[in-house]
Amino acid sequence: MTDAAPSDERPLDRLRVLAKQDVLVTPSLRHIEGFTLEGLLTFLWHGDPGAERVVLMCGGAMGGLLGPANGLYHDLGETFARDGIGVIRIGYRRPNDLPGCVLDVAGAADLAHRNGARRFVIVGHSFGGAVAINAGCMLRPMVSGVVTLSTQSAGCERASTLDRPLLLLHGDRDELLPTMASQAVQALAGQGDLEILRGTGHLLIEAAEHLRTRLRGWITEVFTRSLDGVEAGVPGG
Repeated sequence: MTDAAPSDERPLDRLRVLAKQDVLVTPSLRHIEGFTLEGLLTFLWHGDPGAERVVLMCGGAMGGLLGPANGLYHDLGETFARDGIGVIRIGYRRPNDLPGCVLDVAGAADLAHRNGARRFVIVGHSFGGAVAINAGCMLRPMVSGVVTLSTQSAGCERASTLDRPLLLLHGDRDELLPTMASQAVQALAGQGDLEILRGTGHLLIEAAEHLRTRLRGWITEVFTRSLDGVEAGVPGG
């Protein structure tokens, strides 16, 4: 089974979910599992499911839901939920498969859109940076901004069509991907705010508190700036 499908089919339909489970873990966190022929898709959804602003968070090549910097994604999910912004952390069906992972993110956006979401910011770490760039291009009419963390440059060739605010953060002691990877993505996009984090490795642990503050401020700002500038279209439609 492939991810190819008619252009009028929405992303959530393309995932071919055979069955799902949806459990309210806390008053502000849902755990959703979708069983598909291509693997288990997991969403951890923070905040009001009807929130108009939603952050989509993507893991690296091995998947994962916590994000870098000692659980950055979980902490931001809790923080944004209190701010009235939804967060969906995405556990891929097939980690390290770029087209499939992009579809997983689009499926999360589609699910949120059906519940009332109209604007998105997409965040991705490492391989997830390429996922975020491609998902941002795919969902561009509804995307307020994209954040990459220690991103790879492979798979980011479409960045020139993103045309949305872009924040790139990368440690200068990254053991896996050099800072030039983020520099290459910035060049491909033709824009973007690149911040090099001194003394910081691939998981960005050394800059954990800075990242929490920086991303909360930047994401809130781009949502505010895009209040009247983003179309309320159908994700991937």
